[in-house]
Amino acid sequence: MSNAMDELEFQDRETSPTPSLSLSEKTQVLGNADVRYLDLLKRCLTASIYPESGWMIVPTTGPFAARGLGGIIARLMKKKGRHVVIPRPFSVEVREKGGDWPMFGYSMMGLQRMNNLQACVESILRDGIPGDVLEAGVWRGGGCILMKAILEIFSDSTRNVWVADSFQGLPVAAHAVDVEQGKNHDLSDFEYLSVSAEEVKENFRRFGVLDERVRFLPGWFHETLPSAPIDRLALLRLDGDMYESTRDILSALYARLSPGAYVIVDDYHSWTGCKTAIDEFRSQHSIVAPMIEIDGAGVWWRT
Repeated sequence: MSNAMDELEFQDRETSPTPSLSLSEKTQVLGNADVRYLDLLKRCLTASIYPESGWMIVPTTGPFAARGLGGIIARLMKKKGRHVVIPRPFSVEVREKGGDWPMFGYSMMGLQRMNNLQACVESILRDGIPGDVLEAGVWRGGGCILMKAILEIFSDSTRNVWVADSFQGLPVAAHAVDVEQGKNHDLSDFEYLSVSAEEVKENFRRFGVLDERVRFLPGWFHETLPSAPIDRLALLRLDGDMYESTRDILSALYARLSPGAYVIVDDYHSWTGCKTAIDEFRSQHSIVAPMIEIDGAGVWWRT
C-alpha cells in the first residue's frame, strides 16, 4: 500500500521485468479469452477502468479528517449513510504505479504491481515450485482475488490462497522508525484502511473465486502467522507497510519458502519502516538474491 497521502513522487530507478511471457506467448499458453479476462480483471480490481475512482470521499476520522464546516457536513451525511465526495482528475499514469488510493476498487497496488504478481504466479506454475501463495496485508482482497483467478485458469486445485490481515486497519506505531514517519500521519484509526474479513470474503464471492482453497488468517501478524497451518509457500507477498508488521511476516514465514519461491514487497520504497525491516532481515540472514524493482515502490526477489 503506497503512502499516497504523502503525495509520494517515485524516484527514477532502473527496473527489471519480472520473468514473464509476452502477450502473444501468454495467448498461446492460456488462450485468448483467458488473457483478455485477466487483463480486464486487473483493471477492475485496480478500478483503472473507472475515472470516478480518482474521486475522494471526504474523511471523517483519522489524520486526514476534514475540519471546519466541510467536516461537520461530512459527519452529518455519514450518520445518514451517505458520503461527501470531492471530484478529482483521474491519472492513468499514477494509477499504473499505485500512486493514489482509489475511492472504490479492490486493490491499491496499481497495474504494474498487478502485472508483477500475475507474472510471479504464472512462473511458479510453469516451474513447478511447490507450495501455497500468501499475501499479508490485503485491504479489500484484490491481490489474492487475482492469484486465485490465475490458479483456476491453470486448473491448479492443490494450492491454497492465504489471506492474512488484521481486518481492522493498521496497528498503532510502536517502533521508532514507524513513530517518526507517523508523526503527521497516524493511520491506525483511518477507517478507509479497515476492511472486515466478511467484506473481503464477499469480494471473492463477487468475482466467483471463493471456495475452500481460500484460507483466511484474521488477526495481527505476530499472533496468527507463527502458528498458521502452512507447510510450504511458493509465493509470499508482503504489504505490511510498517517495521514490526514486515518483520513479523518475514520471521514467521520466510523459512517456509520453497527454493525458487518469490518474495514480493509492496512498499519497499514507500514506507521507511518496511524498507528498514527488509534490509535488516536480509542482512541478518545473509540473503544475497538481488532485489528487482517493479515500479519505483515495490520490489521482488527469488529464493
